[in-house]
Amino acid sequence: MKILVTGGTGKVGAQVVKELQHRKADIRMLVRKEGPMPEGVEVAIGDLLDPVSVQKALHGVDKLYLLNAVVPDELTQGLIAYDLARNLKLKHIVYHSVFRVDHFKDVPHFAAKLAIENALREFDVPFTIVRPNYFSQNDATLKDALTKAGIYPMPLGPVGISAVDIRDIAEAAAIALTSDGHFGKTYNLNGPDVLSGPKMASIWSRLLGKEIRYSGDDMDVFEEQMRKRAPSWSAFDIRMMFQGYLDRGFVAEAGDIETLTQLLGHPPRRYEDFAAETAVVWQERAVAV
Repeated sequence: MKILVTGGTGKVGAQVVKELQHRKADIRMLVRKEGPMPEGVEVAIGDLLDPVSVQKALHGVDKLYLLNAVVPDELTQGLIAYDLARNLKLKHIVYHSVFRVDHFKDVPHFAAKLAIENALREFDVPFTIVRPNYFSQNDATLKDALTKAGIYPMPLGPVGISAVDIRDIAEAAAIALTSDGHFGKTYNLNGPDVLSGPKMASIWSRLLGKEIRYSGDDMDVFEEQMRKRAPSWSAFDIRMMFQGYLDRGFVAEAGDIETLTQLLGHPPRRYEDFAAETAVVWQERAVAV
């Protein structure tokens, strides 16, 4: 049973590959260029916007893990891969979507994922959809803001989110790809804690031994700061996502944690544990410099 993994060089995709290796799966990765790859993994060079290379990568494959980057043409990339997988009559597709996708139709990358979900449900290829919340590991990029400026800058608001660890996302995807009973299922992937902006600041204050302030919910300021690190379209897309968190909420729904616990065989990991691990790494690197 051969599985094609797209997005396998990213943080989540790489973890999915590790989980599939742990389960002794036969893996092929679709990548854009040659480079260091996990041992024992077959590589196909191609691009999700190039149907010819995608079809070659899918040849001889039984299952597909479909993870698209957040890019302006995400919908086109996803539908090319799905349409080819359908034409080749793959046995199963596990699609990486996003939590509450149907409540965020005004957010560009959510809308793309919803359209791909709709295509999955329209035709006859067996599918499973995983819908993760905000990744805990996103906050590993906040070292300077936290340790130097003393602020937690993500505008999560007073209600907050149920951030999920990418290790749990990867486990859930690998389980769906390598075991029975998941056809037609949609799994909401959430962490066990509700994390508001002030709550995040208090967690990091304790771990770093200094006061960390929550920077607040001024979305104009947030978008302006995002434009310094990302293209303008991306900054706007992310702004709309966080605005949705504030307006519509992003907290785990009833039964989500119990379902994920049953799927994984253990409770989902807590954000605070990820943060503690990350703080230790930062401290060790500071000492080593």
